[in-house]
Amino acid sequence: MNRLQTETHRLYPPTPSGGQADGTTRHAVLQAHCPPGWPALRAVWEGVQADLGWPAPGIAVNGRDAYQLWFSFAQPLPLAQAQGLLRALLKRFLPDADPRRLRVLPDADTPLPTPPQAQPSGNWSAFVSPDLAAVFGDDPVLDIPPGDEAQAELLARLRSVPAEAVADALQGLAPAPSSPSPAPAPPAVGTKTGWQTPRDFLMRVMNDPTTPLALRIEAAKALLGHGSPPSAD
Repeated sequence: MNRLQTETHRLYPPTPSGGQADGTTRHAVLQAHCPPGWPALRAVWEGVQADLGWPAPGIAVNGRDAYQLWFSFAQPLPLAQAQGLLRALLKRFLPDADPRRLRVLPDADTPLPTPPQAQPSGNWSAFVSPDLAAVFGDDPVLDIPPGDEAQAELLARLRSVPAEAVADALQGLAPAPSSPSPAPAPPAVGTKTGWQTPRDFLMRVMNDPTTPLALRIEAAKALLGHGSPPSAD
């Protein structure tokens, strides 16, 4: 195993479709097609470091039409959880981006070969440095094979996201639970809609001009029967 293979396995261990046999993964990728390409992913690349305290993810050109951020996790994550985490990053750092230009990989339909890889066009995918990413513009390809030693050197500078940082992000990026609507307060004693005793209730009925007269009379009789002379408001 050469140095490039060693560094690739350290960060992005090869597994079918990027996932382990038990449904977990140690890496996931954000891909932005051109345009917006690198300007969009740069906001995520800078944001995860500045706001979340993560190590920098790997930057790659896919050799066709897109830029990629390769995230390495120190501990395996369920594939669905890793995908959800990256979608939360998009919502946090690229809320206004066109979702049709962005992808979270791996998924069930897309294999995820680790750069560098030759493409059918004869171009190559490759990991690139942050300053070089901007140079490609809307043509994210290499037309010659990248050197293995240069690729290994780029990967050697990268670190996996610690499990604690992943856990903090999963909690911090989750949508806040909706607060239940407060229950209506009970009617205040002595208001037009409340009462404290049966006598208060009967007085309210007797004095309410919207109540049928027969009921008002019955309320007055009840008050008289308990030694409470009726009175008007």
